[in-house]
Amino acid sequence: MTAGSNVYLLPQSNYLRSMHTIIRDRQGSRADFVACSHRIIQLLLEASVELLPFDKRDVTTPVGETYLGLSLAAKLCAVSVIRAGESMETEVRDLLPGVRIGKILIQRDKTTKLPTLYYSHLPDDIAERHVLLLEPMLATGGSALAAIGVLLAAGVTEDNIIFVNFLAAPEGIEVVSQAHPGVRIVTSSIEDRLNDNAYMIPGIGDFGDRYFGTVDCGASGVTA
Repeated sequence: MTAGSNVYLLPQSNYLRSMHTIIRDRQGSRADFVACSHRIIQLLLEASVELLPFDKRDVTTPVGETYLGLSLAAKLCAVSVIRAGESMETEVRDLLPGVRIGKILIQRDKTTKLPTLYYSHLPDDIAERHVLLLEPMLATGGSALAAIGVLLAAGVTEDNIIFVNFLAAPEGIEVVSQAHPGVRIVTSSIEDRLNDNAYMIPGIGDFGDRYFGTVDCGASGVTA
């Protein structure tokens, strides 16, 4: 799964590529887009949890034998970047029942492309936790740096941040990796490049708009 020292790419299986084919099709239905997105998000979160620390835990089975098992050792929370990151919250709750979820609102100026922080609300003890930072798109890296900055200011260490995203551009990966080499990035696809408008190529359009149905499928941009 590893694509670099801090980048973890899902295995590019035929199954994953078939789902990417559906969600990248500008003529595809929103229902299919959402359904395939949910499954890919599940795979991303399962891969992310594998990066967390576990303790040994032995249990006695119903037939009286010992199973040499494991239990999650980390205090954990998720933080979604509004709005697209909220699309990943259902799968987080399914995988980790009772998990705490914080929120960060960052918007990028359409002209300057620079991110602005408008809102954040995080668990009081977030500095003691490992954090799954949820944002489907990593394009230029500007919004990602802003979100990571919020977590660092709250006392979270780089090594305790796992950035979970759907698509990642090489340019964004480089920006985040150089600024915060301890942050691990988990993605389902590393795109070819960014175009002159900072849209990912081949891309997926605007994930939030397509997921929540606020625009039709098309070649719209991304926010991270």
